Amino acid sequence: MRAGGTDALPAPEEPDVTGYRPLLFSIAYGMTGSVGDAEDIVQDTFLGLTRARNAGTVINDPKAYLTTAVTRLGIDHLRSARVRRETYVGEWLPEPVVAHAGDPGPAEHAELADSLSMAFLVLLETLSPVERAVLMLREVFGYGYQDVALIIGKSEVNCRQILARARQRIAAGRQARDNVPAPARRAQGEELARRFFEVAGGGDLDALLGMLAPDVVLHGDGGGKAQSLARPAAGASRVGRMLVAGLRRVLALGVVVRTAWINGRPGAVMYDAEGRVAAVVELDVADGVVQAIHSVVNPDKLTHLGPVSDVALLPRK
Repeated sequence: MRAGGTDALPAPEEPDVTGYRPLLFSIAYGMTGSVGDAEDIVQDTFLGLTRARNAGTVINDPKAYLTTAVTRLGIDHLRSARVRRETYVGEWLPEPVVAHAGDPGPAEHAELADSLSMAFLVLLETLSPVERAVLMLREVFGYGYQDVALIIGKSEVNCRQILARARQRIAAGRQARDNVPAPARRAQGEELARRFFEVAGGGDLDALLGMLAPDVVLHGDGGGKAQSLARPAAGASRVGRMLVAGLRRVLALGVVVRTAWINGRPGAVMYDAEGRVAAVVELDVADGVVQAIHSVVNPDKLTHLGPVSDVALLPRK
């Protein structure tokens, strides 16, 4: 085919960018702690790329473009979410990322979210949006300072200062909650979770106490909509008794426990007799025992996993 006496060359084919989706999701999830918000941000990021291309913008490095866009959208989202977090009822925990054995979809997210445990995401809540972004990019995803500076839109020197402040702000929390050996390897963690819920559900308090660290902490997020702890509970004896009593109550209602991988940690999803999601529990494991437990029963944070049970919902007044 000729146009103006010369061969008309076809427009160059744009490179496929869908392979970056897991990375973009993990960045957005690390920024927001919300699966739904992260997915929306990723979608907006891809739409922005499409619009830029349609407008004739030449994008030589799509990965850098997308990473920058998703990070900046995450910063904007956090700034708008501050008021909602401040008025949240009870303890705030992130929406769980769940991977069942043999389930390919959630696992794609979970693999890159392995460093985003619930405890770590809670610590990140103490940071400003920009501090959170710099810490995430540098320490979780391993970006160099030059890349971080380009993504954030600040100088390398400024980014180093921001990271230093961020590290200082979460140092105390890390010492209290993360200053332990690396989490148990996956196979060991899954086996521990299976035995943990089996022992707790069977009511064997002595055996359960042997699986809990002396200073274990139980965290719960009901968001004021479901029955949960008003504040964290600490100590093996207290936590053990609460777990045995709580599991006895829900198992009597027909709830079943299915072990799963939660935010890169062993845990379980609980389903009611109709197969609806009732709760998600994550276990922080180190030195062969459970150091912390995070339980999410807020129905708003479980909808991405399927139909939500009414087992734990608070009665209407």
